Amino acid sequence: MYVQEAVWFKKQQRKRTWLKGLKYLVMCLTLVLFVCLGIWYLPLNKSIFDLEKAKRNVPEQVLAYESMEDTYKKEIVESDYIVNDEVTEQQIVKEIRTNHLDDGVNIVAIDIGHGGGDEGCSYDGVDEKQINLKLGYQLKEKLESMDFQVILTRENDENIELINRVEKVKDSNADILISIHQNACEDMSVSGIETWYFPDKDVENERLARLVQQYTVLYTKGKDRGIMESRELVIVRDCDIPSCLIETGFLSNISERQCLSDEAYCNKLVQGMAEAVELYFNPKAMYLTFDDGPNTENTNAVLDILKENNIKATFFVVGKNVERNPETTKRIVEEGHSIGIHCYNHDYGVIYNSVEDYVEDFEKARQIVFEITGVEPNMFRFPGGSINSYNKKVYRDIIETMTTKGYLYYDWNASLEDAVKRPDKENILKNAKDSTLGRKVVIMLAHDTVDVTIEVLEELLELFPEYEFKALDTSVEQIKF
Repeated sequence: MYVQEAVWFKKQQRKRTWLKGLKYLVMCLTLVLFVCLGIWYLPLNKSIFDLEKAKRNVPEQVLAYESMEDTYKKEIVESDYIVNDEVTEQQIVKEIRTNHLDDGVNIVAIDIGHGGGDEGCSYDGVDEKQINLKLGYQLKEKLESMDFQVILTRENDENIELINRVEKVKDSNADILISIHQNACEDMSVSGIETWYFPDKDVENERLARLVQQYTVLYTKGKDRGIMESRELVIVRDCDIPSCLIETGFLSNISERQCLSDEAYCNKLVQGMAEAVELYFNPKAMYLTFDDGPNTENTNAVLDILKENNIKATFFVVGKNVERNPETTKRIVEEGHSIGIHCYNHDYGVIYNSVEDYVEDFEKARQIVFEITGVEPNMFRFPGGSINSYNKKVYRDIIETMTTKGYLYYDWNASLEDAVKRPDKENILKNAKDSTLGRKVVIMLAHDTVDVTIEVLEELLELFPEYEFKALDTSVEQIKF
């Protein structure tokens, strides 16, 4: 009995061993089959799962450009481009890509400061690198909803060298760059927003910085620390496009640290930056106009400042002053500014005595301007504006007569109020800023015969980064009282 049981037991043991081996063999064969299927399936289905795309951390726009590379290389073959030792295929592809990108869509590069092991400043568990990342993504989403293309220099918590950030911005063909950072100070009471730029006159770094600073402060009501120059900040210095770096607040300050951790406050920061970008590319229009000149000393000083800042303006001249200052009058026209008639004799009692007296005065001034400059002005401005206490009885008839003759008059909707007895610098600038009221089109009244106006003109121009300064012409819709 025991012998029989022993034989049976051995048979059962051999059977179990054989089944176990068979099961192991089937598992191995199944695994091999799945591996083979995977190797076959993935290359044929890149559109479903692109391994190369998945492992690269680059913006969607850059991926799109790279996917066009075969098309660009084909263009090289079909064109007159020559690839040699001095000009590589890669350089030509980059040039062709740049040409293809000129589609009217503005590209904004957002540099998200720090990342990875470089956390930036950090207080009470709040890390700069994380705040930057949050703001960068929120700004990207906002700008894309406004039909801008957006490039990020980093998309997750990684440390990217500054030189690589600069190269990524250059390769993306971005139009402008905004670098986002937070500030810190040993004095924890220090707070506020500040924006840095590289002082290069050939690139609109300063204008972009002013817009970003102005609108982030406007939306957040934060402390305005102003814009600042730097020649050391690599990201704004080495990018050859308009660039600025914003320090959105001090993490060392408990109040601002709390604000920067608050979603609603961050949304305001983002709204301000987005508004700045919109106005950078689509500025409002300001027509800066100067009455009562020309004056040899003052008008030439105005022209010098306008020329330095590449700005065109409009001069409504007085005929008697044109006779006294013919060379200055010529310069107004030669430097591309527009010229209109203010009057010949700036005597309200005389010119507003009747329609005939007004027309006679106007035509005399117009003839003098024509003789000196060769320009026949068809724009004019009433002394005192189209409706004033001196012309109440005749202004309607004057307007009708002048309109019939083909002349257009322009009043104003903003003013420096610099023609008062004792003009004050601060008041002039305040008047200018307050009277614009954020309008899309502004005709600003100023006087090139007032010394203080010339003294503040540079600062005045800096007050309005959201506006493009233009010279009036008759295609501009009239502003009328």
